[in-house]
Amino acid sequence: QVQFVESGGGLVQPGGSLRLSCAASGFTFSKYAMRWYRQGPGKERELVATIAVAGGFTNYADSEKGRFTFSRDNAKTTVYLQMNSLTPEDTAVYYCKAMTLTYWGQGTQVPVSS
Repeated sequence: QVQFVESGGGLVQPGGSLRLSCAASGFTFSKYAMRWYRQGPGKERELVATIAVAGGFTNYADSEKGRFTFSRDNAKTTVYLQMNSLTPEDTAVYYCKAMTLTYWGQGTQVPVSS
């Protein structure tokens, strides 16, 4: 069964940093590009970043460029999202997903507030 377990969220002050993790299982992880999404309060779910199967290519939404870094460890079937210079606009539940699979995890909450 395909599963994603996101972790690493928590309350952070504006300007702070967090590193999210997502442990994946139930599919051949190394064959799938991966994505992080987020859904803020009262907002639609939006794409944050994409990483290719070998991790050599990443793509970010404009508002995340230069602040977020997406990486993956295929041996651990885990992806990571390093988030720096966080602002209240980054407040959301963050989810990871394999690019062409329809399964979602429970997400991890990231409130950014002073």
